[in-house]
Amino acid sequence: MDHRPGLDPSVAEVRRAVRAALGRADGPVVVALSGGPDSLALAAATAFEAARAGIPAEAVVIDHGLQKGSDAVAAAAAQKARDLGLDARVVRVEVGSTDGPEAAAREARYAGLAAAAAEIGAGVVLLGHTLDDQAETVLLGLARGSGGLSLAGMPAERRDAEGPVWARPLLSVRRRTTVAACIAEGLEPWTDPHNADPAYSRVRVRDRVMPLLESELGPGVAEALARTAEQLREDAEAFQDMIDETIEDIVEHAEAGISISVAALAANPAALRNRIVRYVVDSEFGVSLSRAQTLEVARLATDWKGQGPIDLPGCLARRVGARIEVVARTAS
Repeated sequence: MDHRPGLDPSVAEVRRAVRAALGRADGPVVVALSGGPDSLALAAATAFEAARAGIPAEAVVIDHGLQKGSDAVAAAAAQKARDLGLDARVVRVEVGSTDGPEAAAREARYAGLAAAAAEIGAGVVLLGHTLDDQAETVLLGLARGSGGLSLAGMPAERRDAEGPVWARPLLSVRRRTTVAACIAEGLEPWTDPHNADPAYSRVRVRDRVMPLLESELGPGVAEALARTAEQLREDAEAFQDMIDETIEDIVEHAEAGISISVAALAANPAALRNRIVRYVVDSEFGVSLSRAQTLEVARLATDWKGQGPIDLPGCLARRVGARIEVVARTAS
């Protein structure tokens, strides 16, 4: 249907991806727009497809205020969205300093998008991450030894306990396609200087590592990494279902914390046992355990030799009879 004469194949590909995402929307949608080629191609496709489907759509541009002239860049991006036929707004956010600049900016950006979506009444926020972004995420996770969940990359859709659905329609679309779509539609993307700064690990992966892998291993590396992410995400979702079923029977609330049955935890395979430990601690205390910390807690069930409490960030784990208690330090 999109292959009529005159329609560039790159534009058709982006539109098809967006059309599928909009088919699951039951109200207004927000497009996260930075002004770069990925988000601009996404905004153009959304403007076209949302109008056809009768779905209200608005572009939200986040101004992090981290670069001189960022307000002008944000205003220009918003105007491009209006020129495409979208409503648009700029949201200025304050970026904190915890967990590094990239993580702090990301946290502020998502908070700003969620607040704007709530004000607009949008249940879905469309994000412009591409297949290349997914491949880079997998490589970075592999380099950090972050485990299967990190290697599963970014989900195509995610819903938090509160807030909108975060949808990534372009995860199967290459970055070169979004660039080509912008050219075909006469759109001039903004180039973020941070995207060329080798101080950022993602930039080094994008500009140095991925081209080297493609050169040495042949084309298709990015697609293979994205397939790996998809397969690992399926595994992670299956594990999560098993965890949800298991913890109902083996986990109980304890004073100032939570407790896990030693026998039941030890009876599970190591992969499930370790995930249960990480999930329980994260759910109760908001702490992400390292692999070494996870294994030490699991040893309280599998290799008990009278060892004392294990210090964890913000809490501690200890063996008490037939249970492992994970409690706040003040309860010790």
